[in-house]
Amino acid sequence: MEQVLTNPSVIRVTALLKELGCTGEVTVLSESARTALDAANALGIQVGQVASSIVFKLPSGNPLLVITSGRHRVDTELVARDLGVEKLHRADADFVKNASGFSIGGVSPVGWVNQPEITLIDVALDEHEVAWAAAGHPHSVYSTSFAELMRVTAATPMVVGD
Repeated sequence: MEQVLTNPSVIRVTALLKELGCTGEVTVLSESARTALDAANALGIQVGQVASSIVFKLPSGNPLLVITSGRHRVDTELVARDLGVEKLHRADADFVKNASGFSIGGVSPVGWVNQPEITLIDVALDEHEVAWAAAGHPHSVYSTSFAELMRVTAATPMVVGD
């Protein structure tokens, strides 16, 4: 599992976290954290503490990043309405990789190769003192907080699901 820490995406995220003054260390998991439930089980935490980075395509064709609590799904109709756009489009694996530089299952909220047009953060994450986010690989995560995620991503807080 040591090769996870030498993965270029994990190195990029780790360096940026340090540069941004983030306090959480990157943790390598023996089990995959491809889903919020997988991450929660591997870490022994509540699924709501997992800060999942979900990518959508805006009508402009640009990426939208929604950092959501793992306890629920993004309500795309609600988010589209609150953003004043007609519809959010699903992003396929190639779109996610080209926009973020990360493969699905390891998309970090920081360290994107192309910044998202809009970044939203689920207000439900503020219910937890500690949240965990992907660090660029399906086997790597780091601890953070709602306030820190807002600071380093310039995310707009929003109700994104139920």
